[in-house]
Amino acid sequence: MTAETVQNLEALAAQSQTVMSVFIKAGYDAVAPAIIQPADVFLDVIGESLRARTYVFTDQDGAELCLRPDITVPTCRLHLERHADPTTIARYCYNGPAFRFQPQGATAAHPREFRQAGIERFGDEAREAAEAETVAIIIKAIEKIGFRDWTLKLGDIGLFSSVLDATGISPNWKTRLDDAFLRPLSFREALKGFAVGVRPPSANFPEELLSSLRRDDMDASEAAVAVYLEEEAIELIGTRSLTDITEHLIVIAEERNEPPLDARAAELIERYVGVSGPALTAGEKISTLIKEAPSGSGYALETYDRRLALLANAGIDLGRVSFSAEFGRTLAYYSGLVFEVNAASLGPKSPIAGGGRYDGLMRAAGSGADIPAVGAAIHSERLLAAMGGKAP
Repeated sequence: MTAETVQNLEALAAQSQTVMSVFIKAGYDAVAPAIIQPADVFLDVIGESLRARTYVFTDQDGAELCLRPDITVPTCRLHLERHADPTTIARYCYNGPAFRFQPQGATAAHPREFRQAGIERFGDEAREAAEAETVAIIIKAIEKIGFRDWTLKLGDIGLFSSVLDATGISPNWKTRLDDAFLRPLSFREALKGFAVGVRPPSANFPEELLSSLRRDDMDASEAAVAVYLEEEAIELIGTRSLTDITEHLIVIAEERNEPPLDARAAELIERYVGVSGPALTAGEKISTLIKEAPSGSGYALETYDRRLALLANAGIDLGRVSFSAEFGRTLAYYSGLVFEVNAASLGPKSPIAGGGRYDGLMRAAGSGADIPAVGAAIHSERLLAAMGGKAP
């Protein structure tokens, strides 16, 4: 081990100690979730992009496991182990390694093994206040280290969903657009295709099978799918259950009769995802769009304005805050506010921290119901690099 590597490790250790002290003083309990996790929970909820980058393996007992690609999901599982009632209000903080394959090659800013120092809070019904406090604590920790040249980028997946509701589109179209939104690089192309009637591929499922599927009779539909899979010698491998496959095929069957996305709705959605800029002025643009929508509602915009006010009250300089409607993060489990903290020296592709709201994740982890949840994590190596250090 070189002297430079030792120096970097010592710097990371000191940085982590300082960050954790900020979290603990803010009322968060320090925890250390297991590094090796059941793969099925992660692969179900983290989304296509990160799923392909998760290190998955099978142990000698045949259990499919993974090296945790983040620490949020393990903290959810730890909370469920500690509390029989998942709605119990709790706050946790952690500092430890996570692992992701880097398809473009590992670099100092994007290593295969990296450290996350983060916080998660569960059960808090005061959603906007909890979100503002989460952002403020992350910023406070970053500044405690001595780094002050940061900018904050906000997005809101929940606001996008509200805009879809305001357009008055069908439930099927909303589902397709919600799914497409999690793939920001292809979303605009997908939106244009939807407006001219482009259909999702049917994966060559026979017409007889699709015609037999009914949402109001899931038992019969699952039975029909099971017979088809058996006849075609298709095994249920991985995390997709028979119910999941059946629901997916029902959506395909329903979409065959769905007319193209209304042109006016598509145009309004296109304008919304184009909203980007200072957070203080983005609200006015969104307000204009919602007023033009057939079922316009001011509730989502009120939430946006209240969140900015709470951030300001928490000491965040709103002049350093931007908003991007298209910003949706790469983790599929986010359901509301999403944010990133960026450093000019690293650029927007290497945020030094990020997080958001994920009320549905606890259900996927085994709670049986959605639980209010919000959290964030600092990427320790990137923060060190932004301060002029050099990650090992």
